[in-house]
Amino acid sequence: MPSFDIVSKTDIHEIDNALNGMRREIETRFDFKGSRCTVERTENDITLLADDAAKLDQMQELLRVYVTRRKLDAGALDYSKPPERAAGDALRQVVTVKQGIAQDLGKTIVKAIKDAKMKVQVSIQGDELRVTGKKRDDLQDAIALVRGLKIEQPLQYVNFRD
Repeated sequence: MPSFDIVSKTDIHEIDNALNGMRREIETRFDFKGSRCTVERTENDITLLADDAAKLDQMQELLRVYVTRRKLDAGALDYSKPPERAAGDALRQVVTVKQGIAQDLGKTIVKAIKDAKMKVQVSIQGDELRVTGKKRDDLQDAIALVRGLKIEQPLQYVNFRD
């Protein structure tokens, strides 16, 4: 039976490349001269450390720009944690790089496909979804439906098999 997988993966090496470009720009920009602004990545978390709120906003914008330049979707960055006070007057914000489809988002996608009464079966397999159907056209309709949903997280459609 034809099938494909819906996944959400972000290339960490490209994130590292974007962070390196961002560091170079912070070192050379006039408005960042003499500041203690740094960017670090541990696992799927990016830590932005800035002297004040204005510089933190600039760093967030630089992060979005450099991630987009590396042909990644800026929607993979989760800014849900608010900035917190660090040493002195500095601000620290942790930005999470989304990897995998969360359980509640997976259930939302499954429900949307079932509500559309498509002739496909969807199963949740860990942090990805497997969609199977009898016809290739049904699978392509399922991809079109999922793309039409207002999902902030970037999704990829891989392992399309006949």
